[in-house]
Amino acid sequence: MNDRVSERVETIEVSEREAGMRLDRWFRVHFPEITHGYLQKLLRSGQVRVDARRVEANARLETGAKVRVPKAARTPKESAAGAKAEVKGTPEADRALIESMILFEDDDVLVLNKPFGIAVQGGTGTRRHIDGMLAGMVDRFGDRPRLVHRLDRDTTGILLVAKHRQAAAKLGRTFQTRSAAKTYWALIKGVPKPPQGKVEAALVKASGPDGDRIRKARPGEQKEAMHATTHYSVIDRAAHKVSWVSLKPVTGRQHQLRAHMEMIGHPIVGDGKYNGGETEPVIENIEAKLHLHARRLIIPHPAGKAKIDVSAPLPEHMLATWDLLGFDPRRFDSDDG
Repeated sequence: MNDRVSERVETIEVSEREAGMRLDRWFRVHFPEITHGYLQKLLRSGQVRVDARRVEANARLETGAKVRVPKAARTPKESAAGAKAEVKGTPEADRALIESMILFEDDDVLVLNKPFGIAVQGGTGTRRHIDGMLAGMVDRFGDRPRLVHRLDRDTTGILLVAKHRQAAAKLGRTFQTRSAAKTYWALIKGVPKPPQGKVEAALVKASGPDGDRIRKARPGEQKEAMHATTHYSVIDRAAHKVSWVSLKPVTGRQHQLRAHMEMIGHPIVGDGKYNGGETEPVIENIEAKLHLHARRLIIPHPAGKAKIDVSAPLPEHMLATWDLLGFDPRRFDSDDG
């Protein structure tokens, strides 16, 4: 008798990383074929329980809680079409794109190499973005992946994603305390003097004909200004026309690197918003795309494991430019760039 009952009922213990998750979301993670309507039927009939108690679909789970899952939940009596509609999620092409971006993955963290021209989050008129793609891949990652920081649409390179809420909270605090070491590579106009230095200029957002733009705060704007600091260093140069620079932001303000480089008279090549869009004769064959790449990230692991230290290869348009100018990114393959 007990053996037959055990075949019909399974008890699953809630893990630490699932603490605080709603029961209906927990079911989407573990049993993605179950529709919300069918789960409601199982809850109303008492077939699904938490710690032997009847609960609602929006109940929050605690670590160690035991979820009673009947066999009926694993073979829901719903039409195949209904089940498919519920778990369709991210289209296969976008799933393949996300998989192709992965530089590093473990149980807590996902590090992506973001390509050019794809938005990180949605906005006005933006329907296809990385955050949305990840949201539809709960079945792949076991929870809804959460962005830890942002990159502009046309900035390429390292994008850090937490695979569950606990990791997101810890990584978020790490960024707030500036314990993450970020290195960007960029191609800028001209050669800055000195070749190594620091840009320290408070920034404010200003609206313009081309949309929101970040600029240096003016007298009287201190209240809304955001303190921002960037360290720069010239790695190589092509005559006096353009420079390959390493940029290390201390703060993480919107458009910080792009605005700071323009402020010192050396805008990033391909940046139409910050005066880097016009090409000069020596670089006339360079593709008119933003030449800004999140090259490397070093950050404490949210689970206390060895530090995460990941580097992202240059995108195709920057590789073509580096080849044209005789720059060699491979010399930094084994060090910090």
